[in-house]
Amino acid sequence: MALLAAIRTVLIQPTHPGNVGGAARALKNMGLEQLYLVAPRNYPSPEAKARAADAGDVLDRAIVCKDLDEAIGACHFVVGTTARSRRIDWPVLDPSACAIRLFEEATQGPVAVLFGQERRGLTNAELDRCHALVRIPSSPAYPSLNLVCAVQILAYEIYRSSLAHSPPTASPAEPPASDEEMVRFYRHLEDVLRATEFLDPANPRLLLRRLHRLFNRARPDQNEINILRGILTSIERKLGKLDRNSTE
Repeated sequence: MALLAAIRTVLIQPTHPGNVGGAARALKNMGLEQLYLVAPRNYPSPEAKARAADAGDVLDRAIVCKDLDEAIGACHFVVGTTARSRRIDWPVLDPSACAIRLFEEATQGPVAVLFGQERRGLTNAELDRCHALVRIPSSPAYPSLNLVCAVQILAYEIYRSSLAHSPPTASPAEPPASDEEMVRFYRHLEDVLRATEFLDPANPRLLLRRLHRLFNRARPDQNEINILRGILTSIERKLGKLDRNSTE
């Protein structure tokens, strides 16, 4: 199914090549083929090839990226996997709801599911790129899932959702902003907040993370991002004029 091809599975800095091969096999079982690897260790590897078994074609087409920007820059909706509670609340989906949301969002362009490094999971900086989190229910006595198991569970739910749900046919009036566009906006916003001294660089606390959370929840489209960037540019111009006037 074409929509499944719009769903990227992103493994961030996987340390065990066997997990990369196992993930490729899990994806092919469920009709998913878009595997992205961010700075993998010990890859390519014969162990990854062996674990992939008959999914070697998925492994061969896996896209190796130097950083997360490269892996998800074109995506407009990103979900992060987590087993822990976070200090700042994100929308948290179960695997079934996550699959439905991904399948629906894929009608508007590329989407991604992020899996963190085996030992540490997703960092706060990686979570800042996510619009929602997905948590796989498990025993409180031992909630940590093997990476391949987590990939298999979500891949199954995505495939099951693709069989059970008809995607909407209407296209949005304006395409949603991509991750790359949002990153540029956040950098622009931070620059202006520093210039106006609203943000103290020595004590930023959680301000930037909360702003990421706010705009990720709002899901601005490309036109809205252009408007916001225009507002920031007008503030920068005004600040420039004020600075020049103050020195005259």
